[in-house]
Amino acid sequence: MRHYREHEIVDVAVIGTGAGGAPLLARLAGAGLSAVALEAGRNWNPRDFPADEVAADGIYWLGERLSAGDTPEAFGANNSGTGVGGSTLHWGAFTPRADARDLRLGTEFGRAVDWPLRYEELVPYYEAVETAIGVSGPAAYPWDTGRRYKLPPVRLNAPAQIMQRACEALGVRSCAAPAAVLPQDVVYPKAGQPEAGLRRACINCGHCHQGCRIGAKASMDVTYLPRAVASGAEIRPGCMVHDLERDGTGRITAVVYREAGCVRRQRCRAVLLCAGAVETPRLLLNLGLCNSSGQVGRNYMAHVATQVWGTFEQEMRPNKGYPSSLITEDMMRAPDCGYEGGYLVQTLGVLPVTWANILARGGGLWGQRLVDMLDRYNHVAGIGINGECLAQDRNFLELADEHDEAGLCKARIHFSYGEGEIAMDRHAVACMTRLWEAAGASDIIAVARSAHTIGTCRMGTDADQAVVDPFGRSFDIDNLWICDNSVFPTSLAANPALTIMALSLRTADAFLRVAR
Repeated sequence: MRHYREHEIVDVAVIGTGAGGAPLLARLAGAGLSAVALEAGRNWNPRDFPADEVAADGIYWLGERLSAGDTPEAFGANNSGTGVGGSTLHWGAFTPRADARDLRLGTEFGRAVDWPLRYEELVPYYEAVETAIGVSGPAAYPWDTGRRYKLPPVRLNAPAQIMQRACEALGVRSCAAPAAVLPQDVVYPKAGQPEAGLRRACINCGHCHQGCRIGAKASMDVTYLPRAVASGAEIRPGCMVHDLERDGTGRITAVVYREAGCVRRQRCRAVLLCAGAVETPRLLLNLGLCNSSGQVGRNYMAHVATQVWGTFEQEMRPNKGYPSSLITEDMMRAPDCGYEGGYLVQTLGVLPVTWANILARGGGLWGQRLVDMLDRYNHVAGIGINGECLAQDRNFLELADEHDEAGLCKARIHFSYGEGEIAMDRHAVACMTRLWEAAGASDIIAVARSAHTIGTCRMGTDADQAVVDPFGRSFDIDNLWICDNSVFPTSLAANPALTIMALSLRTADAFLRVAR
């Protein structure tokens, strides 16, 4: 890997190496720009990922975040990763594309904003990402007949087979889910791939959320980041950015960070901030930057992620196989539902400690009933939703009075379900309960939860209502760009990672047009 000196002025400094930072780092380095990426977490060797849900804490962002509101969101292992590769180290690799209608919720329902781009603009970037990282999927996708996946789907685990039969019985369409998981060994021609370009097929170990030890799951550390390094980019792990130096005109001239207890700085011509929907606005608010609109930290959203679990006579082995191997999008616009947008349904996997937490904290079980349910662990199976959430004035990120070890104010995130999210949760529980009853489940329980961190630095065309323009460029500082889930104007029903990566390539292309 190339190493730049701190006094050298690099073309770009990228903050964060997850779904937002890694693709654009590879694209910019590949175009010949000098690039340094700063990552707060460590650099992992995939072989060091533990096949143990408790010992895997090292890949989760465990720095304290204060959670407030009527339905406060859990952080850490629920939605926040750290390390070279960011949250993709522990993501579930579930990669549905956005529903085109979800980019026009304002037009469709009048209670949200439209995205400042058309779905058709995203499609070539979706396709580029799916090819680059290896997304598998069905030969025909029922809700988008023109979509094609180059890799066949991963095997359905037992819960997926049960859900598939239940969907057939109730007339609900389902298919193998799009997943950034290799169903077969693949040799990639790009330089810098592990094992001379070879990535191994999924072995169905079920530990996707603890980091993939063989590289079958397409986290950024085995896909875009090796390509970036091969093109001349430098990645510096263990570097927590806490300041941005500016010149007399307000443009950024250097990134200031801590590494092994020492304060360092990297001079640069531009910064691409890709730290996620919590850390990106937290840094900007601490520094008082990019907030002439007053929108930094506002419009916080989290997906409605209700789950339904049941017990079956036959063994389900919920810890085995790729967890989210089946999908239905039939609920994306359910009639007479009482909410805007929609949700998709996927199968779930679960490990024992997580299952105990779900039962105790989410299901309210305790004592002998909890013990009895845990004894039936091998017979449980679950399904869950990922559903639209609308921005509300009362949902936002602010700075708390408490400080972290770097001296920055901690983030306090306020999140409460509105009427739409409550209606969606109710509709989803009824829908999934019908499916599990049709599948023959007993002891059915519903667990309310939310997932992902979205919004807080949204993009738009109006500098008074948005933080960045439609390509991620700050309205206030012209050499600062933002690319992560913070720029989403609405949450979309689809899991965010694939869209973040598509936007990352799109932002890189826009940056190159300006740089040239």
